[in-house]
Amino acid sequence: MHTPFENPVFSDALVILGAAGIVIPAFARLRINPVIGFILVGMLVGPSGLGSIVDRFPWLYHITITDREAIDPFAEFGIVMLLFTIGLELSFKRLWAMRVQVFGLGSAQLLASGLVIGFALNLIGQPLAGALGLGMALALSSTALVLPMVGTTGPVGRSALAMLIFEDLALVPIIFALGALAPRAEAAGLDGLVQTLWLGGLTIVIMLLAGRYLLPYLFAQAARTKSPELFLAACLLVVITASVATAAAGLSPIVGALIAGVMIAETEYGDEVEIITAPFKGLALGVFLITVGMSVDLRVVAANWQSLAIAVVGVCLIKAVVTGGLLRLVGARRGVAAETGVLMASPAETTLIVLAAAVQAQLIQSSTAQFWQIVTAIGLTITPLLAKLGHVIATRIDMRASESAAPDEESAGAGRVVLFGYGRVGEIVSDMLAKHNQPYVAIESNVDVVAAARRKGVPILFGDVARPELLDRLRLGHAKALILTMDDPVLAVRIVRRVAGWVPDLTIIARARDANHAAELYRAGATLAVPEALESSLQLSEALLVDLGIAMGPVIASIHEKRDELRRKIMQEGELSKQPLLKSGEAPAG
Repeated sequence: MHTPFENPVFSDALVILGAAGIVIPAFARLRINPVIGFILVGMLVGPSGLGSIVDRFPWLYHITITDREAIDPFAEFGIVMLLFTIGLELSFKRLWAMRVQVFGLGSAQLLASGLVIGFALNLIGQPLAGALGLGMALALSSTALVLPMVGTTGPVGRSALAMLIFEDLALVPIIFALGALAPRAEAAGLDGLVQTLWLGGLTIVIMLLAGRYLLPYLFAQAARTKSPELFLAACLLVVITASVATAAAGLSPIVGALIAGVMIAETEYGDEVEIITAPFKGLALGVFLITVGMSVDLRVVAANWQSLAIAVVGVCLIKAVVTGGLLRLVGARRGVAAETGVLMASPAETTLIVLAAAVQAQLIQSSTAQFWQIVTAIGLTITPLLAKLGHVIATRIDMRASESAAPDEESAGAGRVVLFGYGRVGEIVSDMLAKHNQPYVAIESNVDVVAAARRKGVPILFGDVARPELLDRLRLGHAKALILTMDDPVLAVRIVRRVAGWVPDLTIIARARDANHAAELYRAGATLAVPEALESSLQLSEALLVDLGIAMGPVIASIHEKRDELRRKIMQEGELSKQPLLKSGEAPAG
């Protein structure tokens, strides 16, 4: 007798939810992008993995997915929800400001990459029409993976967003263009392309008008009920309606989802909608990534690994060079151009759609499409690695470009204030030193921070102050003062003890985490230790008491009394012979 739990829906749900519950925490602990984890799960539990031996081991049925098509709708819904949440981060004003980038840079990147890849395939024997179809398919990049990695606000994110928006808009016109290239369907393809353009444009205009006047009313009514379920239902109604509308007009459903997100972002309910739909995005995107992994047959990969490796590297290299080159032409920094080019180098999930359309148009054979489908799946799998590689390359380029502005390490400390650490605190300290024309040099171990600071003209060196040899080369004996701002209590105490032993007359001011840490720093030889938690607490108390109407004199007196109490505590814990300073400019107490 079959139980309800033998239904494929239940076993698929078990696998998907289990993957989400195991993969995300495990890979987060390992500091690995969960995208790779979901794709690996898809390879493991898919029909080409454990699913291929279910007949011999029936118990595997409950932890495998044997029918990829059964979960394809959930994967498509995941992409729709992802584009919707990206739309929530945008606005019509921002999109209008990006119109030149979208239709200029975006179109140039897609056409140039597609043509270069297409002509390269034609040179190795692929017929011209099929080669151009493959080129346009492989020129697409993954919106679902790229934007969550880099966001949409930084220079890399803005450039990627412009190109990806154009690719999403161009998806269905590309499919109709393939129909125009088909051996016996030229007229139908051209007619379909023209019809899609005007009908899709009309649909978008109607959506924008309806959204402007109807969405505020819809969400106001949902909010009045104070029912989260009804509010969520209204969100899903808008997303699905917009996606269905653009799909019916011949555009991609993800275009409708993006527009729906932008329309809701223009209302006062955008933040609440983003919060309430966030769980759907993450889970549904995981389903999509699992389907990507399921499309990879490891046996086919093993049998054709050389050809596949050449294809993946070739496509990624061409797209990276073309994209980076175009960005340089429009004035992007070398580092931004390199990082964006490598990030956008792999094919996209929409590549699979275009490949299927090319087969249907008889431009390529099914075996050819299957080969490039595997290339696409591999490309999606390595996208997080490409993002990391691009960031490393960009950082090195920026560092090399700014080396001429960096101070000489051998004489960096001579006659200057030396600042260890250039985080939140270090940046403020350096700004104040610059404001009062005090020469300084900062030392920072985060290469990204160093590169960004050098672009602003900050005198900063890359180095790890935990290394004694670096402290030797800085010539701290000739420095005006040493400031420690790093948030590493153990390292701070060790550096203070070492430097105070070498240069006992040097002024050493250190950031302390609390009173206990301040006592350790004083014992190590610090001139002044500033307990950040205590000083911020005193300042908050002072502001609050004054705002409550208490006279300034008694407030200041009570603040001094509290500071004296803290001095005595630090003196006792640090076994000091005299009470320490807690604030620059104070006279020593006792």
